[in-house]
Amino acid sequence: MHSSSQLIVPVTAGSLAAWDAGEGEPVLLISGLGGRAAFWTDIAPRLANEFRVITHDHRGTGASSPDKIDYSISQMADDVIQLMDASQIERASLVGHSTGGAIAQHLALHHPGRLKSIVLSATWAGPTQYFLNLFEQRRAILSQLGPKAYLADGILRAHPPSYFNSNAAKIYANETDRLRQFPDKAIELSRIDAVMAHDLRDRISGIDLPTLIVSADDDQIVPPYYADELAERVPDAAKHRFEQGGHFFPQIHPIEFVRIIANFLKGN
Repeated sequence: MHSSSQLIVPVTAGSLAAWDAGEGEPVLLISGLGGRAAFWTDIAPRLANEFRVITHDHRGTGASSPDKIDYSISQMADDVIQLMDASQIERASLVGHSTGGAIAQHLALHHPGRLKSIVLSATWAGPTQYFLNLFEQRRAILSQLGPKAYLADGILRAHPPSYFNSNAAKIYANETDRLRQFPDKAIELSRIDAVMAHDLRDRISGIDLPTLIVSADDDQIVPPYYADELAERVPDAAKHRFEQGGHFFPQIHPIEFVRIIANFLKGN
């Protein structure tokens, strides 16, 4: 597996920590609300055997600048374009998980010439009442109880119980690292607001790129009916659904996830 080189990339009024590994067609892996490149720890090195893989910590998370700005999906997408420019990448495939999938939708509509194909993993076109209630609850937990309770709640929502029972030590080791790097509460609250505001369901029929939609039957955060809606609205989208894996199915099934993604990317 390829080692990666770390970069600090300047973006508008801030900076991104990014990692670049492998050679070949460029693929950007964009993580979810947590925002950290570490989400792809078991994915990126495997993909880097066949592609040039770029990951990054979203602004406000991990090793990127802790900017107290009004976060939005369009702002996060603009950061990705600046990352591509700094990495001298004219056109890339993009794999976006959860919030990363919202970013991918935005880029596919506003910068289609910069993308070769997109993978929408555990993501949504627009909110439903369930989605809004869920994130209002998560917002309240963070506001009232703090980061530790907020992350503990996320652990239980993101992992299937059977996997959690067998991998609790590994999961909590990861969460200890996440708590150590947790952003300012105001940053995370603004990022939650950005997630809740994302709604492109009336526009995504205009996406004109090869698209793969990946979901899991037991995802509690983004249940599979969101993937069904995406598939109905994005023209000619391909689909893959895991029977089990929860919201973090790429981490729970990394080998199978990489196989599915690599086959799709090589076919486009």
